[in-house]
Amino acid sequence: MGLSKEERRLRIRRRIRKTVAGTAEAPRLSVFRSNKEIYAQLIDDSNGKTLVAASSRDKDIEAQDNKQATASEVGKSIAAKAAAAGISVVRFDRGGYLYHGRVKSLADGAREGGLKF
Repeated sequence: MGLSKEERRLRIRRRIRKTVAGTAEAPRLSVFRSNKEIYAQLIDDSNGKTLVAASSRDKDIEAQDNKQATASEVGKSIAAKAAAAGISVVRFDRGGYLYHGRVKSLADGAREGGLKF
């Protein structure tokens, strides 16, 4: 019997985390996607601190007509919060999800907002 979807994602996630680590200068942009919501954090792994966070549940992000548009708004929101915190360069951690759909929309929104990765 093969791996479940969740086991497969966690295996990919571990493989990504071997190479992607955030620092204070270039934090890790971590993405978590649930069925309804999407969350993004900028994490400094050297100190184990979350510097900035944004999600589709935030009050300033209004639900769009589809999840991809909402994910793009979350990307723009995290980019704006990062700019306010003086962060412009990040390392993208897709969290084991395919770089497609909502994860790609969030990344594109963050790039539009001015983050470089």
